[in-house]
Formats: sequence, structure tokens, C-alpha cells
Amino acid sequence: MSLQRPLLALLKPSPTSTICFRCARRLAQAAQHGNRPLHQTTRRRQIAALKADGVDKSFFWANAFRDREQSTGVAAQSTAARPEDRSGSAKVETVAGISPAEQEQEPPHRRRKRIKAEATAAEILDVPLPPDASSSLSRSAEAAPARSIRRAMSIYLALTKPRLAFLIVLTTTASYSIYPVPALLSTMATDAPSLSTLTLLYLTSGTFLAIASANTLNMLFEPQHDAKMSRTRNRPLVRGLVSKRSALIFAIATGLVGVTLLWEGVNPTTAILGASNIALYAFAYTPLKRIHPVNTWVGAVVGAIPPLMGWCAAASQYSTTNASVTNVASIWEESKELLFTEQAIGGWLLAALLFAWQFPHFFALSHGVRHEYASAGYRMLTSTNTPMAARVSLRYSLAMFPICAGLSYHQVTDSSFVVTSSLINGWMLKEAVRMWWYNAERGSARALFWASVWQLPIVLVLAMVQKRGLLERVKRGIVGDEEEEWVVE
Repeated sequence: MSLQRPLLALLKPSPTSTICFRCARRLAQAAQHGNRPLHQTTRRRQIAALKADGVDKSFFWANAFRDREQSTGVAAQSTAARPEDRSGSAKVETVAGISPAEQEQEPPHRRRKRIKAEATAAEILDVPLPPDASSSLSRSAEAAPARSIRRAMSIYLALTKPRLAFLIVLTTTASYSIYPVPALLSTMATDAPSLSTLTLLYLTSGTFLAIASANTLNMLFEPQHDAKMSRTRNRPLVRGLVSKRSALIFAIATGLVGVTLLWEGVNPTTAILGASNIALYAFAYTPLKRIHPVNTWVGAVVGAIPPLMGWCAAASQYSTTNASVTNVASIWEESKELLFTEQAIGGWLLAALLFAWQFPHFFALSHGVRHEYASAGYRMLTSTNTPMAARVSLRYSLAMFPICAGLSYHQVTDSSFVVTSSLINGWMLKEAVRMWWYNAERGSARALFWASVWQLPIVLVLAMVQKRGLLERVKRGIVGDEEEEWVVE
């Protein structure tokens, strides 16, 4: 029995009768659906877009509903359009964890909620890592005119790994500025302890050239492995923008000039630390990457040396030992005074801060490309044992708290630094706990990576601002000294 004929009769009123717009709309809707039997409903189901369709599949998942017959026709047309797929079954994308039968019975509101959650998770996981600075400079150099200064500068700057070099120079400079200058040695004119600006210039220049040499040697030793990873396949040596001979000459030149600047402009101890950093990074860390996951610990030592260099550079200005190239014993005496006395504890604490920071930072960074590391032949902990990498990241994130407290305890910073640094350290610890809890899944590794990116510079800036006695001197400079009492005889 069909309702179409009576309803159509109602839609044709007599000339003397009237009907409101609402009733007319309801009658029209009833007439439109009246051709459907009362005892049968049309079976509808949600369909997925085929991979070969040029339509956004989210539209079909979110909104489109088609009859079973219509979807069958679409699949048939798609099969006919692709003769190479006739032998195999049609490839249809389905939602992970949801069977086709459950998709048919899933209520619309739950489907929309599920799709929104999956889209958010995909957005978190699919955000690409920051591009390698050397790779970006290589592409810029390739686009520049041949034999141009711009091309040459881009190529050789790419060999230095500028982002990593800038971070190392930053930690060295921060350690230099955090060093607590003895108040007894303050200048009488300004009544404010100060450090030499010229020494700082030698320190930053020499450190940058030393790390440029180490990074160039690192690229020189493994271009065939860099070619297997998406983040490093565009580096200059991989793309053939510079010859190995030119890269080697550049590495030797920057290393010699950098160490010389540190020796002559700062002190021999800082120069020895810079030279040892080149050797550790190029000849210990680089080959260990393909041998054992312990390479990360060796790399952490490399990252911990620059703060010691900055500390020694500042401490040598008030040292009582004058080292000489011709007198090896004087160099040893200077090194003991700068590195193995009670005044050197602050430098070792800053080195420990950088050592501990590198584990949550690197493990969170390498987790996203752990399969590429494995295929390239690198033995990284995130590739061989992700749960252990998460535990190590959590362990060293916890170590940030006693290290920062030690800076205040040994009077490098004010006591308020314990509170302010704990806030930012707590943020990184929270993300490290999430990475450990979720085994680096659900975007937890990426969240820890960005937390570590911000944590280190913020803690260093806080240490410089809350340097021991700095705020008191600033307050004294603004307000002025207490009024002197005049004695009338």
C-alpha cells in the first residue's frame, strides 16, 4: 500500500480552501517519502573513498551516505577504469580498529567524534620534524648561480651545521656570563664586577670555528649513510655540491684557527677542551653511531664540554697561574686551578645540566625517524630499545632538579632560581613521564622534544638573570646607596 496518491490529492486544494505553509511543507515531505513501503526500510551504509579517487576521503567519512546499490556501482566503475586492478580486490581504506559491520551500525554522533579524534591524532603525529639547517642551506646553494659568493657561503655554512653550532656557542656564552666574579675584584669606577668583552669575542669565535671543524668532519665521514635519511640526504657532500678534498681542507683550517684563537685569546685550558671536543665528536661519537647505542652518552659528553670552556674562560681572568706554551707544568697547574678546585663546581654543574638535557632531547627527536636510523645502519637506542630510551629520558629529566638546586647551593645563582627553574623543569618532566607511560606513542615523543627545545634556553636565561648578587647590584644602581650619616663635631 502506498501513501503517494492520497497525499498528492491533499496537495491540490480546492479553490475555496486554504492551507498554511507549514502544513504544505509537511505534506510535501510525506508525499516525497510515500513511495516507500511501510513494512520495509532502505538499507544504507557509509562507504569509504577509494584510494584512486581524486576526492577528499574525509568528505565521505563525515557526510556522505549512499545506498548499497549505488556504492556497488561506484566500485564497478572504479574497477573498469583501472584494468590493472581487475585481478586483485579493490583497495578501500578503512578506519583502524572499526570493522565494516560496526561502521554500518555506528551512530552518526559517535562517528563524528571518532573521526575528529583520529584527525587530531594524525595531525599531531604527521607534523614533520624541523628541517635540517644544512639541508636547507644546500638547496639554497644549489639554486644560486654557479661560482657565486652566495653559493660558496651557503655551502660552507651548511658544513658547520649552523643550528647546532649556535646552540653550543649559546651554552658557552651563558656559562661565561653566569660565572660569579669575586666582589673584591670589582672595579672602583662602576662598583660592578665585570668580565672582558674581548675575551668573550675570542671565546665565541674560537668555539664556533672548533665546532664547525667537528661538524664538517662528521659529514665527511658518513655521506653514504646520510643519503639514506630524509633529514640529511640534502647535505652538501651528499648532493655533491662540494668535494671531499675541499671539505677536509675547510675542517682542518677551521679547527686550527679556532683552537689558536682559544689558546691566544682565552687560555690554554679552554683551547685544550675545544680540541678534545673536536676529537671526541669526529673520531669517537661518529664511528660509535654504527657500533653501539652508547654513542649517545659519548655525544652527551661532547655537549657538556662547551659550558666548561665558558667557565674556564671567565675564571682565568682572575687566575693566579700564567700558563706558557714552553712550560708544560704551568699548563697543568692552570688546568687544575680552573677545573679541579672548589670554584670550578659551578662549571661542572652547568656541564651536568647540558649532559642530562641531551638525552630527553635527542631520544624524543630520534624517535620519529628511528626506522630511518635503523635502515641507515645507525645503532640508536630509540631504534633498538624504545622503552629503555623512554626510561633514560625520564631519569635525566628528573636529574634537572638537583642540578639546578646545586647551582643555588654553591652560590652561583640566587635561591629563587630553585623555584623558577623547577617550573620549566616540571614541564619537561611531565612530558618525559608521558613518553615513558605511552612508550613514546600518541605524540608524547614530539611533545617532549618541543619541551626540551624551550627548557634549556629558558633555564640558562633564568640562571643569568638570577646570578648571585646581580639583582642586588641592579637595585643599588637604581635606588642608590644608603645615605651617609653626617657627624657634626
